[in-house]
Amino acid sequence: MSDFRSFVVALLLISIAGCSSVARAPGPEAQEAAKRLSSDIVSYRNGVEAVKRRQDASVLVRGANLFAQVYEKVRVHYVRDIDDDALIAAATKEIRKRHPEPQDAEDKELVEAAIHGMLGSLDNYSSYLDKRHLKALREQTRGRFGGLGIEVRKGDTYIDIVAPIDGTPAERAGLKSGDHIVRADGKSLKDALLRDAVLLLRGVPGSDVTLSIQRGKKAPFDVTITRAVINVASVRWRAEGDVGYLRVTSFSERVGEEVASAVMSLKTAIGRRMRGIVLDLRNNPGGLLDQSIEVSDVFLDEGRIVSTRERHFEQHYSATKGDLTGGVPIVVLINNGSASAAEIVAGALRDHHRATLIGTRSFGKGTVQTILPLSSTDAVKLTTAIYLTPSGTSVEGGILPDHTVKLDEERDGDEQLERALQLLSARTVSAPTGVISR
Repeated sequence: MSDFRSFVVALLLISIAGCSSVARAPGPEAQEAAKRLSSDIVSYRNGVEAVKRRQDASVLVRGANLFAQVYEKVRVHYVRDIDDDALIAAATKEIRKRHPEPQDAEDKELVEAAIHGMLGSLDNYSSYLDKRHLKALREQTRGRFGGLGIEVRKGDTYIDIVAPIDGTPAERAGLKSGDHIVRADGKSLKDALLRDAVLLLRGVPGSDVTLSIQRGKKAPFDVTITRAVINVASVRWRAEGDVGYLRVTSFSERVGEEVASAVMSLKTAIGRRMRGIVLDLRNNPGGLLDQSIEVSDVFLDEGRIVSTRERHFEQHYSATKGDLTGGVPIVVLINNGSASAAEIVAGALRDHHRATLIGTRSFGKGTVQTILPLSSTDAVKLTTAIYLTPSGTSVEGGILPDHTVKLDEERDGDEQLERALQLLSARTVSAPTGVISR
């Protein structure tokens, strides 16, 4: 090992050992991983001289220390056992992919590429969040932010739309679940990091962004959308004759309270003649796990709602006594934009024979992401568990409805809602016949 490389490694170990008590120092495996990374970066720069020109070895040391912290979170909290060598290999591969000319990149950029490569090798949902990206995520879960109004995820090549949010510029522009965003304002999103794509799509309200959309096998087409302040009205309700209609568009903060309040309002508006409730979860991209549990609890009297299975143990969440609806029949509407928390609710109500599902297969996101802070300004969003419905099944691949009803885009009206209202009006949807206690 060169003198400079030895110096970097020595500084790295001193830095890790001297971490404040706010964040526990990474274990020996993480320290070794950081050592290997810093050594690889020095080698990739072709020796001492390339690094010396920057006159500041501490930049690489701080970066490697950050890598060690992220690596430790993965080793301890990721949902499945991981291969240490595979993580390092993914990190170094991403460095070479993103920076084929190492002399043109700063040490900080190389370390960030390594972190993204390591997390990206795990799944499409785990990522590193710096100050800007962490702020954006917090705004989204609070239900107010500036942008287009779409939930997105990293696809195999481009950025995929999970679902547009009701009443937003994205929905009005006709974006759909399953669309691929190929470019934004001419910038290719091929192999783009999800966190960077999110910031690119957001912007000053009133400003325009032109998206190139790939839909199925059709040729890409451009859509120009004006950004707006997105105030997500997560819960809406109305009476459809003697049937209550309840729309939940996302599972942001306080949705459980809002659904409970909407149910009570429906009972007051319709009275004892209420035949049932249609719970519309179409194009609901999910959100907070605790809110999906609260919403499910509104309609259940007892029994398990969902289980989360982490690497070494399971946690179970159950309903509390009291079905606010009084046991009226329920129909849940789902489609391929119903994901994550929406699938938890749909799965729980069906497994307990509490609801009939109408629509098309749901999105199929059966994993739980947890925000693990690294400091007060950055964090790791990491897949820490899979969730299971009360019957013990995963929703990976999606939930099939009891009645498959596809929407005819050439026809006015909403066939899925119409079918739900027909079933409830004909009383062909039964009230609960039992629960899965598990």
